[in-house]
Amino acid sequence: MAVKDQLSIIIPSYNEQDNIHRTFHKIRDLLQKKNIPFEIIFVDDGSRDATYLRIQELSSEYSEAKGISFSRNFGKESAIFAGLEAAVGACCLIMDCDLQHPPAMIPEMYRLWQEGYEVVEGVKSSRGKENPFHTLCARSFYHIISKATGIDMSKASDFKLLDRKAVEALLILPERAPFFRALSSWVGFKTVTLPFEVEERVIGSSKWSIWSLTKYAIRNITSFSGAPMQLITLLGWVMFVISIVLGIQSLYRYFSGTAQEGFTTVILLQLMIGSALMLSLGIIGHYISRIYDEIKARPRYIISKRCGC
Repeated sequence: MAVKDQLSIIIPSYNEQDNIHRTFHKIRDLLQKKNIPFEIIFVDDGSRDATYLRIQELSSEYSEAKGISFSRNFGKESAIFAGLEAAVGACCLIMDCDLQHPPAMIPEMYRLWQEGYEVVEGVKSSRGKENPFHTLCARSFYHIISKATGIDMSKASDFKLLDRKAVEALLILPERAPFFRALSSWVGFKTVTLPFEVEERVIGSSKWSIWSLTKYAIRNITSFSGAPMQLITLLGWVMFVISIVLGIQSLYRYFSGTAQEGFTTVILLQLMIGSALMLSLGIIGHYISRIYDEIKARPRYIISKRCGC
């Protein structure tokens, strides 16, 4: 049963040993000044450093600090859902451990929840300082996912406060690879957005490489939308139109006596058709693998340790 008026703050953490104490104390000091009842749940996503040890240190000293540790790295989405399942607050807030999601906004998000909003979504007014190529890739991903899902995610983030009703709606969803950022919008409820500036990371570096971001994008697009499957139909129509044009051209040259010898056109057609077929098979194969993962129904994560909860 949810604790009335309590705010549960869920912080996925991967190799963040140098940020744990700093993040906890900054949030704790802020919320105590505002007289907001709270708990802070750190979810150690299979870190290879002393992240969980730092969480245990806080948990032994402060009743508000709680921790969960995975048996291995299961990913940020799994960490978010593990935190949501462990939370006892009447509302839950998800934020990053590196404080790029500004803690100063938490009281305002909590106030909006008290006014009756069930989802308070932080939207990025800017992406802060980051690699231009990273920015281009991120914008391309959000453009694709927005088109595929019909939800504007161009400025979306995981920095959200959810009412207990929205949390329960998310937790009953059975899918093995949930996309929190999209699902938290998909479930609906009374929503308000709050713009924020992405803070510069002070300690450590981002754990997201270009390759990991690419895998993250593909996984989330295919887990939330079947739009890529429609690409196969589009490719079929494109090849059909090309074949008609080339067919008319070939017949014209044949009957006009200007047909040329050689296999250039045939080779080009074979390359185009072969590429389209292989791309189509790749898309179908990826969706089949996703179906296979869902059918196996393995747990989203495995918890090896807990402290304070």
